[in-house]
Amino acid sequence: MQWIERLRDLTRITGITEIARRYFVMNAFDGVLTMLGVIIGAHTSGVLEPRLVIGTGLAATLAMGISGASGAYMTEKAEQTRELKKLESALLVRLDDTRHEDASRFAYVFAALVDGVSPALGALAVLSPIIMANAGLLDIEAAFWASIAVGIAVLVALGLYLAKVSDERLWVYGAQMLVVGVLTVLLCMAIAMVFETPALPA
Repeated sequence: MQWIERLRDLTRITGITEIARRYFVMNAFDGVLTMLGVIIGAHTSGVLEPRLVIGTGLAATLAMGISGASGAYMTEKAEQTRELKKLESALLVRLDDTRHEDASRFAYVFAALVDGVSPALGALAVLSPIIMANAGLLDIEAAFWASIAVGIAVLVALGLYLAKVSDERLWVYGAQMLVVGVLTVLLCMAIAMVFETPALPA
């Protein structure tokens, strides 16, 4: 198809594919860890109403998405503009309304889209058992542990993907992500317990 060929051409000119891949992994990682923190904090504090956890989780997801998209848009726009000006200086010609300008614009819009969507995907994956609990499909306690399991599984999957990209041993990257996930869970639980509100005397 013509539009697929055009996309391939634009990505080849800018080299945005590798940049977007890094954005995707880093921000999906952030989304998973952030949502684990939200759910563990809520559970340890005694918040057992799924709707409250979902509301907090979705607000955090929205904030991460907006932050990621706007940050990537402005950063990549500046970088792509700089590269375009360097190319214009080398060629001694303006590149307005050319394929290079189109590719530059595509690069920062695509980066913003990836950077905005990836943390939301990671966060929503972790939040999904709580959504199921709100629908009556899971007990809230089971949903809490399922969210932790999903979060760690997503982290391991990201590690395996990085291992494949770098052509390294799968188990090394997978194990590293597993350790990060378990440590995050333990630290979040410890911090939440330290700041847990004591029960009022009867």
